[in-house]
Amino acid sequence: MTEIDAKIDALVPAWLTLPDIAEQLGVEVTRVRQLVKDGQLIAVRRGENRALHVPAAFIDGDKVVKGLSGTLTLLRDDGFTVEEMIEWLFTPDPTLPGTPAQALSENRGTEVKRRAQALAV
Repeated sequence: MTEIDAKIDALVPAWLTLPDIAEQLGVEVTRVRQLVKDGQLIAVRRGENRALHVPAAFIDGDKVVKGLSGTLTLLRDDGFTVEEMIEWLFTPDPTLPGTPAQALSENRGTEVKRRAQALAV
């Protein structure tokens, strides 16, 4: 887990702690930690107490946003760090439109994955 800089922190409109996510998903915090460890979610240390936080846009009600895990895998395979993944996911892309994170939450994951794959070329 990395600690992010102010520029990246400002890109993300809202954050959730791991206990908040566990409550939303109806699982134990250890399960959320495992999702982070397995790469299905990404978390960074932020705030005064340096607690782990996940962008709130990655959680849709009681589940992880569809397509997020695959997108994170593609970005990781492209050599992105956690900080770079967050920056890419939350930087507006006029061709989508919106941010890749918004597109994922709107079930437009195929387009997001195409763009992530193109990064490797």
